[in-house]
Amino acid sequence: MRNLVSDPAYTDADLGVPIPDDRHAVSVCLPTWDSVIGYEESRDKVISKLQCGYPRFFIHPAVNRLFQKCEQDVAADGEKVIVFPNKGAAQRALRFVEQRSGAALRIASYDGLQALILPEDQYSLGMDYWRYSGEVVSSRQAIDVLDEGGLWEYDVTDLLRRLEGIGGYDEGDVYLYESGMSAVFSVHRELRKLSPSKKSLQLDFPYVDVLKVQNNFGAGAVFLPVSEGELFDEALNRIRSGEFSAVFCEVPNNPLLRMMDLSKVREACDAGNVPLVIDDTVCSAYNVDVKPYADIVTSSLTKWIVGSGNVMAGAVQLVKSSKFYGELKAFFDDDCGESRSKLYAQDAAVLDEGSKDFNERMKPVNSAAQNVVDFLLNHDAVEQVWYPSIDTKNFYHKVKTENGGYGGLLSFTLKNDKKAAKFFDHLRVSKGPSFGTEFSLACPYTLLAHYDELEWAEGCGVSRNLIRLSVGTEGKQDLITRFNEAFDSI
Repeated sequence: MRNLVSDPAYTDADLGVPIPDDRHAVSVCLPTWDSVIGYEESRDKVISKLQCGYPRFFIHPAVNRLFQKCEQDVAADGEKVIVFPNKGAAQRALRFVEQRSGAALRIASYDGLQALILPEDQYSLGMDYWRYSGEVVSSRQAIDVLDEGGLWEYDVTDLLRRLEGIGGYDEGDVYLYESGMSAVFSVHRELRKLSPSKKSLQLDFPYVDVLKVQNNFGAGAVFLPVSEGELFDEALNRIRSGEFSAVFCEVPNNPLLRMMDLSKVREACDAGNVPLVIDDTVCSAYNVDVKPYADIVTSSLTKWIVGSGNVMAGAVQLVKSSKFYGELKAFFDDDCGESRSKLYAQDAAVLDEGSKDFNERMKPVNSAAQNVVDFLLNHDAVEQVWYPSIDTKNFYHKVKTENGGYGGLLSFTLKNDKKAAKFFDHLRVSKGPSFGTEFSLACPYTLLAHYDELEWAEGCGVSRNLIRLSVGTEGKQDLITRFNEAFDSI
């Protein structure tokens, strides 16, 4: 889960948190600013130390062993193999690669999974599909195949009921997927079938691969990085005209934690008969209820819901009042089957157990995050802080739940950009991608998510020196002490 990159100047003990041994981690520790850059530039001194990484970007050792074994069993010389969890995913990957390369590919069944067999020079293109779609084989699934003990079975009924209760959804309207991106991708697959010739619209700066899915599949996307002013008004008019296949947004967005006027977007979508897809991952259903505005809600359960960072999972949630409900219900019932789940059984079991204390975890996280925000807002070294209680609070209050707060995610920049790296290096919390863990987790977000497009990101208002913090359950004063130590170092 943590400490998967070591650094002579930054040991396990320096992190100030317990480092459990977890072979199914979905996060990775990049403890210094320079190690993040080294990771992005594939420097050997960093890459050679990686034992694991975020599964859509870094092939887990167990999954890699599965690929290699499958390759030995079904591939010919000059061919590579990518194993997918089901036939539909493998077929979609095949079409994705063939349409872009013209190469001839094939699929083979393999111990209950599906192997895409492709030429070596098309392997990276196949892995692009793996990353964008999120339709991945988990490490637990891979180990069960390698151990030849058979794939797990697990009754997800209680888990689905819990998720329905957390979000206030009707029975039968929550569907489980292999990852948050797989959930988003499934929604995009259905909506582009309903309007194949139309582009989608992305409102506000999104998580990187949500936009890449829209740009790489179907007719493409129109992107509006800031949902206010004249450009926002123009976008609303284009929605009203029925120009788009769907509107996608995150509430609030990541990493700037801003809100748009959802009532205006909802009105425009109704007028144009356009589905509105809202992702509530950043603050979670404990803090926000987006059902009054959404036709479909997506969530990454990898984050706050499980809290431990040791399982990949996503959810699609349907809104009964949506005019698209009937069509969507038919699609997702077919896509996920009777169980309403494409999540591997053992992963579902881990998610089921981890989600039981979700509500109890979120209240202290909200409180501690607001405390850190107040501290940063009053610190002389801080240039700007982003948090839902600051800029667009009035819009956030339209979706804020009765007992909820403003969430555990915040971002900030320092007045002196040159000191950002030293501050980050001395901040004694876990370091790496992802968020929503019960331990605090920091990263230089723009460097990690947009290293090859930093100027573009800054043109969208996202500084290359932005630091994002996911607040855990360590306690208010503990985090402030750690921040003071880091500020004292610069």
